[in-house]
Amino acid sequence: QVQLVESGGGLVQPGGSLRLSCAASGSIFISIYPMGWYRQAPGKQREFLATKTGDGTTMYADSVKGRFTISGDSAKKTVYLQMNSLNPEDTAVYYCYHASTKTWGQGTQVTVSS
Repeated sequence: QVQLVESGGGLVQPGGSLRLSCAASGSIFISIYPMGWYRQAPGKQREFLATKTGDGTTMYADSVKGRFTISGDSAKKTVYLQMNSLNPEDTAVYYCYHASTKTWGQGTQVTVSS
């Protein structure tokens, strides 16, 4: 069993940056990959943002390509989402998702506002 805890959310001004972290705990035999990031804004469906597989392959949604970067540290069992050039439309609760165990984190709020 795997537990995921996101952190790093908060309030940021338009044009700013944040780095989210997703720390995995539980079974030490499970790889942190593949891991994905999603977000859900009020009144909207949960939206795919990015994913990273064990061979290093990454994939991004068009809405964040070039602005967001997913990375990870297997030794720390942590996956990151670097978010740059944030705008108010990026305001949402951000979740990480461990695909092989179908586990979601609890989410972290990101608010982009001046």
